[in-house]
Amino acid sequence: MSALYGEDILRTDLLSDEALELILSTASRFEAVLEAGGRLSNMAGQMLATLFFEPSTRTRLSFEAAMQRLGGSVISVADPRTSSAAKGESLADTARTVAGYADLIVIRHPREGSAREAAEAVEVPVINAGDGAGQHPTQALLDIYTIQKEKGTLEGLTVTLAGDLRYGRTVHSLSHLLVRLGMRLFLVAPPGLEMPKSIMGDMREEGVEITETTDLAAAMRESDVVYMTRIQKERFEDPAEYEQLKGAYVIDRALVEQAKSGISIMHPLPRVDEIVPEVDVYEGAAYFRQAANGVSIRMALLALVVGRE
Repeated sequence: MSALYGEDILRTDLLSDEALELILSTASRFEAVLEAGGRLSNMAGQMLATLFFEPSTRTRLSFEAAMQRLGGSVISVADPRTSSAAKGESLADTARTVAGYADLIVIRHPREGSAREAAEAVEVPVINAGDGAGQHPTQALLDIYTIQKEKGTLEGLTVTLAGDLRYGRTVHSLSHLLVRLGMRLFLVAPPGLEMPKSIMGDMREEGVEITETTDLAAAMRESDVVYMTRIQKERFEDPAEYEQLKGAYVIDRALVEQAKSGISIMHPLPRVDEIVPEVDVYEGAAYFRQAANGVSIRMALLALVVGRE
């Protein structure tokens, strides 16, 4: 059995180097089989439960597509208003109930720490698909997979993380992996949306070069990858604060032309106005390829945690 057999996937900083390498290689192997027209049945007879208490398109559908690509089945809660949570049922009780129906659980919830709470309540593996402003480990893994495919390497790269670094769970998860891999980082955020100090402290312990700035253009001139995020309206208690900060950074063709030659542009999606549609035709615009890569990575994770790789 793999190093991930029976394990929960809750945070990127809990993944060993061995596990990271195994996930990437398994995803690549599964992807190659599908691209060659093959079929996979690793998860035949297995049931996945997807519990989504926050809106999702890419994460939920890619997990469900991944399970079906592996020959497994899916049951789903895609709207919390139709679940017993609307009646006041605790998350732990929901998880215990669903664990009786499924072999593993994928959960997204607006409360930070919710995935850990669910995992502690059940014996089946639990995968965190986003817990509030906390972590989104599977997004970070598909991001690393995308960087590897786009650049052909994970060594010697400079990456800019831009936009909402305070509430952005995607960058919280991704940053741990980037510094572990020795990448040089630029962190670009408007005042008030900087990376949390706790995460900054963890990253600086890795000894990599990290530059905090508000100058996106300057950062892109030195970067191999820019990872753009939207300003998340749903994370703001004060609507006026959101209105003040939205649109702080926008990537357009003019900015791309000033950037380092061959820069790859990534975004966890959905975008609002932070990457204008005219950028989509740029060959380094990787965000839709990035979204597609989620299926391969999530196939790997599903198979690995139940020992079906």
